[in-house]
Amino acid sequence: MKTIGLIGGTSWHSTITYYRIINETVAEKLGGHHSAKIIMSSIDYESIARLAHDNDWNGITTLLSNEAKKLEDAGADFFLICANTLHKVAGNVSDKVNIPLLHIVDATAEEIKRKNLKKVGLLGTTFTMEDASYGKRLSQHGLETIVPDETARKEIHNIIFNELTKGIFTQESRNKYIKIISSLTGNGAQGIILGCTEIPLLICQQDSPIPIFDTTKIHSIAAAEMATLTTSRRNRNP
Repeated sequence: MKTIGLIGGTSWHSTITYYRIINETVAEKLGGHHSAKIIMSSIDYESIARLAHDNDWNGITTLLSNEAKKLEDAGADFFLICANTLHKVAGNVSDKVNIPLLHIVDATAEEIKRKNLKKVGLLGTTFTMEDASYGKRLSQHGLETIVPDETARKEIHNIIFNELTKGIFTQESRNKYIKIISSLTGNGAQGIILGCTEIPLLICQQDSPIPIFDTTKIHSIAAAEMATLTTSRRNRNP
């Protein structure tokens, strides 16, 4: 079994979900008392939040690169950045280490394609929704992305940073997200990407008339599958 490296704490509320789903998936695949081999570097989210709102992405790249190097030195075979927004600099971070990055957008795109969808709505921080790199990577998989209007984008962003990353989940905010999802559906979205790892803590499939794509769950399962691929094959062919 390969060792998974996690850059977590971004925020810790969703990192807990990563740890749980990865271990549940490994146990399901391998049976017995199996659990995942994980090395985690959990950062202080305050430092990331300040750098992001100062638009200091070079600073974020340096911080994440240092954490990725720690994971590599500790023996991780590959690593994940447990946040959508931070994948804005994922390529630069990956270039600093010799172990592969399991990219959250690629894992999500593969799941969308399995559903045979072509046009998806994207919810996330303004950094995610307004930066071209996320949509561009999805387009490389043949997917079209639409985002909410500016007012809705700001509302989504503010709820993420002022509530979800602090562990605050209210019905009022859920209703706002549901309304935005409905609007994207009316604009032709065939599915909705929950493109912030905290959003699935607020929104689930029953809140949407069209398929939702929980990036936290998708990324976690992909990590478990990558870690157990060789082991699973060996178990099938003793």
